[in-house]
Amino acid sequence: MAGSKTNPVFDRKNGSATTTRPTRWPALLGGGSAGNEELTAVTGVLLIGLSAVIGVTILRIHQLIWLHLFLGLLLIGPVLLKMATTGYRFARYYTRSAIYRAKGPPAAALRALAPVLVASTVVVFASGIVLMLVGPGRRGTPLLIHKASFIIWLGVTGLHVLGHLPGLGRSLTAVSLVRSDTPSASGTGTAGRWIALTGAIVGGVVLAMALLPHFSLWTARGAFPHHGHH
Repeated sequence: MAGSKTNPVFDRKNGSATTTRPTRWPALLGGGSAGNEELTAVTGVLLIGLSAVIGVTILRIHQLIWLHLFLGLLLIGPVLLKMATTGYRFARYYTRSAIYRAKGPPAAALRALAPVLVASTVVVFASGIVLMLVGPGRRGTPLLIHKASFIIWLGVTGLHVLGHLPGLGRSLTAVSLVRSDTPSASGTGTAGRWIALTGAIVGGVVLAMALLPHFSLWTARGAFPHHGHH
């Protein structure tokens, strides 16, 4: 078939190359399980960096509430992308895809943490959006949920990052490592991964810009009435 290529993928467990089905548009869709691993790792690093900045805004929330809101909305794009890449790996592994079965599952402890991580992430962002929309005057229950889910999310995310940290360098160059093992490998999918990552960031920025008018509830003078008494 024109435009299709066969992608050999190196199986480190068996020490041999296996062949996957032909891939159309290899620059966009190639890379296989290594491409998925690399995109997940790059997105994860981006999320760590942006989350660190959000952490700074929490320390000065009264002065930096606008930045906290903007970054929180921007993060939604990369968060959805990371959920998509990890969810795809999960689905391919349990539907018995050869290359994903050869790669193996994540460590058991990380698999056990995954449902809590996903649930706390969803609650943190959902409650944050609700808080932004209802404003300071009705923040009681949404703020409590937001804070509680954030504490859970922070602890689980810390364990998640520590669990993946030893292999992070390899994951960030996963496609290059596969190609060095099998020089004839084709279809790295580099363009597709950059498009996905850029699209996630742009999507987050567009969402933040679209909801920018709602920031005024929190940035208006007197939004934090108790602050004036300190």
